[in-house]
Formats: sequence, structure tokens, C-alpha cells
Amino acid sequence: MELLFLIIYAIPLVFIFSYSLIQLSLIISYLGSKHSVGNSQSSSYTHTVDGNLPFVTIQLPIYNERYVVERLIDAITAFEYPKERFEIQVLDDSTDETIEIIAQKVNAYQQLGFQINHIRRAERTGFKAGALAFGLKKCKGEFIAIFDADFVPPKDFLQETIRHFSSPDVGVVQTRWKHINENYSLLTQLQAFGLDAHFTIEQGGRNADKHFINFNGTAGVWRKSTIEDAGGWEADTLTEDLDLSYRAQMKDWRFVYLENVGCPAELPVTMSAVKSQQYRWTKGAAECVVKNLRKLLTDKHLGFGTKLHGFYHLMNSAVFVAVLLLSLLSVPMMFLGKDSSVYASFFRYSALFQVSWVILGCFYWISFQKTGLGIFEFIKRFVWFLLFMMGLSFHNSVAVVEGWLGKKTPFVRTPKFNVNTQKDSWRGNIYIVQSINKSTWIELFLMLYFISALIIELSLGQWGLVPFHLMLIVGYGSILYYTFLQNRTA
Repeated sequence: MELLFLIIYAIPLVFIFSYSLIQLSLIISYLGSKHSVGNSQSSSYTHTVDGNLPFVTIQLPIYNERYVVERLIDAITAFEYPKERFEIQVLDDSTDETIEIIAQKVNAYQQLGFQINHIRRAERTGFKAGALAFGLKKCKGEFIAIFDADFVPPKDFLQETIRHFSSPDVGVVQTRWKHINENYSLLTQLQAFGLDAHFTIEQGGRNADKHFINFNGTAGVWRKSTIEDAGGWEADTLTEDLDLSYRAQMKDWRFVYLENVGCPAELPVTMSAVKSQQYRWTKGAAECVVKNLRKLLTDKHLGFGTKLHGFYHLMNSAVFVAVLLLSLLSVPMMFLGKDSSVYASFFRYSALFQVSWVILGCFYWISFQKTGLGIFEFIKRFVWFLLFMMGLSFHNSVAVVEGWLGKKTPFVRTPKFNVNTQKDSWRGNIYIVQSINKSTWIELFLMLYFISALIIELSLGQWGLVPFHLMLIVGYGSILYYTFLQNRTA
């Protein structure tokens, strides 16, 4: 029985450790690419200018975005690209006054000579994937640029991306997300902290070694024939972008990531919005595991390294499940191991897995150091980031398990606020749903569970798990604090 329990406890521990080793390999690949002439930031894909710029369709999938849609359309029409060489599709599934706002904006820009169309469907079938597929049938462009409502792309976006399609096997060019309101609050700082690492080490490292990366749903450009060859947009996962990315790359289309081209966007400023986004991302990734992992691993044309990195890429949301299992099992481990030499030996050897923390620190430091904020600010944000992610482990684990089991739920958009500076307020936003759902009460129970464990282990003089349980208490407590506070003041 002891051995069985140890095996169960060791499985998530080993998964987290192996995942950290993959992150270490990405660090090495990314740093190596910075010293390589042929890295993804090189000009090896420079477009040959012949006077005929390719025609581009810009798709803007919109659903009830009254606060930000005008900002988005204004940014797109400001592109420094001949307006006779691009069209704009505002794919509007809205049900509120956003419809009228878009109609007025579209009419104004049509009068100025822009090829901009307000496209509406009879039903919101397939959500965002359905809207993109609907627009694709009507588009004229050889290339398709896609932007979510909270993005404000720079004027030179098309020049900086289209030129990288000169090689005919390039199917996607993805740019880095920047952040309009990073310093609005601790919540936005931590989101930026995590996203910056993804858009530096993960995307950069995988791209440098020619492993699969993903189109991030926005701020990128597709070759239209790539979408069609890969089977088109499909709405059977909540992350249609990740799904189509893997289907396209398994068709031998090459993706290019441009770290040096940034596209600013607004970060969610409320805990409910963060949870909504996290739920969609983690559940969608789990759904993509069910749909694409077997195909990836059995593809005879792919090398072992690409399959290995693809496995951990698709399975990255499983880290939350592993953290949740380790946290829940840590309490019975505390009691069962109190007088057992077997458990004492296990804990001594498991200490080797603490190297994961070191790798994780390096992973985030490399991206953070570009901010120039220094080591002390990094330590503060790194610690808070770990605490918040631990606090979200239950919420995200539910999403992952639902994805694995095939439980379908609607695409829930992340509400946008047009909050750019600390002077702006999200309070009064009509898209905020004021409610405390049952998962919040479970998070409260888990915090009390770990508080009880901490009291018991302190009374018994067992110090090994004290730091872990303290982190869990603060993590869940922080999530609860923001949830209750923002729900009360919305």
C-alpha cells in the first residue's frame, strides 16, 4: 500500500520535472538562436519587392465589444499599406449596441475609400472559428491577418509580416504580444510576466529548432491556402488556433515567429476575466490533446524531437492537474510518512526534483531581464506569479479534465474594458457578471484544508512541507481576495 501511494504521488512529480527539462531545452535553443545567423529574426525570408504588394484580407472577429471596437478599426485603417491592397472584414456576431457602433464606423471608412465590410451571420454557429470560416468564404486576399478586439496593431504591421512569406512553404507569421496596460495592477503585471516568457522562450525556442509552434489566435497572418489545405477552421475545441496550427504543421507548412515585431493588446483587469480566459485556454489545449496528440505521435514524417516537444506543448495545461494532485496528496503524505523509513528515503531522493524551481526561475528571468527592472522586481513578480498559478490550479484543472473527457461548453469571451492607464476604471462595465460560483467556494475549502495541514505539521514539528503549504494558502487566498473584492465593487 505504501509503495502504491508513493507511485501515485511520484507521477505528477515526475511529469513536472520532465516538463521543466523541456523548458530547459527551450532556453538553450532560444539563447543559441540569438547567436545564429539563421535564427527566426533574420532577414532570410525578406520579400522581393516587385511593385505588386500581395492583397491581404484583415479579419476582425467581434462579439459584443462596445468599449474597444472603434479603437481596433481605427488602428487597422491606419496601416501604412496601400488601401487598394487590403480589405477589412468586421465579422460581427454581436447582440448589443456594438452592432450600431460598427455600422457607423464602417460607413465612415467606406466613404474614405477603404474596402471595409460589416459582415453578420444569422446564427453564431461555431463562435470565433465559425466567424473566421464564414469570412474566409468571402475574402479576396492571398493572406489573412487576424486581430482580436483588444489589440491595437502598429502601422507597419503588414510590411513587417508579409515580407516573410516569400518562401512558398511559410504558412503563418506570428508576432509577439505587447501589453497596453501592464502596469495597471499586480494582476496585469503577473499576466504580462507569464505571457512574455511564452513569447520569448517558448515561441522563440521552438521556432529556432524548427519544432511546432502555435498561431496565438490573433496578431498573426495566415496564407489562405494553408488554412484550406489543413482543413479549415473547426469549432470542436475552444482553442481553434492551436488546433489549426498543429493540423497545418503536420501538413508540412512552416511557421515563422517574429519576436522583434510587437502587437499591443489589453490585458484582463479583473479576476473573473482572467479566470474566463484561463479556463478557455486550458480546456481548449486539453481538447487539442484528445484531437491531435495521437496523430502527432504516429506521424512517420516527424522527428523524435518534434514529437517530444509537441507532446509537452499540447500537454502543458496538465501541469495544473499535476500541481493540484501534489497539493492534495501532500497532506496524507504528511501523516503516512511520519514514522516510515520508506517515506523518509523517498523525500530525500525527491529533493532532487527541486531543480525544477531553478530551471523555472531561469526561464522567466531571461524574458524579464529585457524590461530592465532588475533582480529584486523579478523576484517579487516571480514569487507572486507562482502563488497565483498555484491558486488557479483547481480552477484550471477542472477545465483540463473536462477537455480530456470531452465535456463540451460554449466559447466564453473574455470581457474587454478599454482600460489603458491607472486612471481608467473597469467598474460599471456592462459585460461583468457579478456572481460567486461553486468553484470559488471549493477554493475557499482548499485554503482552509491547507491551513489545517499547516497547523498540524507545525504542532508535530514537521517542517518539510511547510513552505509548500504556505504557498498554497497564500495562492488560494489571493485568488479569493481578488474574486470577492472585485465582485463586491463591480
